Amino acid sequence: AKGVDKLVFPGLQGGPLMHVIAAKAVAFQEALSPGFKRYQQQVLANAKALAQGLVERGYKIVSGGTDTHLMLLNLSNKGITGKDADAALDAAGIIVNKNAVPYDEKPPAVASGIRLGTPIVSTRGMREPEMKQIVGLVDRVLQHRQEPAVLEEVRAEAKALNSRFPFIHQY
Repeated sequence: AKGVDKLVFPGLQGGPLMHVIAAKAVAFQEALSPGFKRYQQQVLANAKALAQGLVERGYKIVSGGTDTHLMLLNLSNKGITGKDADAALDAAGIIVNKNAVPYDEKPPAVASGIRLGTPIVSTRGMREPEMKQIVGLVDRVLQHRQEPAVLEEVRAEAKALNSRFPFIHQY
């Protein structure tokens, strides 16, 4: 028994962290609310609208679409690396992550894809019409990624869009 005790404590077991327990209680209470269910439904609806809009503009979504809050764009057919797309979108005020795609021929530090998600825009209260606007902004940046004037225009439009949704939306 002493041998097991030495292996378990302190390495695998410790005292309760009351702030963590309290945070989990608040999170569980929120997750049980009808508003949280509506929020999650909107996150998914926004993700589907964003994916659909990107597909309509010729972008390839890994798996063909999304059933979750995020999607992975394979940019190989556009001749754009994930690293370049990430940098251009960041310069335009749109945050994504470069991401490897299945069977990626590029190294992970460069990658062939980007990952986009909808939780933060949904948290701000954006809906499907705004996803269409975001699709247009993303597409414009990727098509004109080496044109600083276009990146600045998109940055101003993204800022204006965000200013219409400045607070956390209550669902």
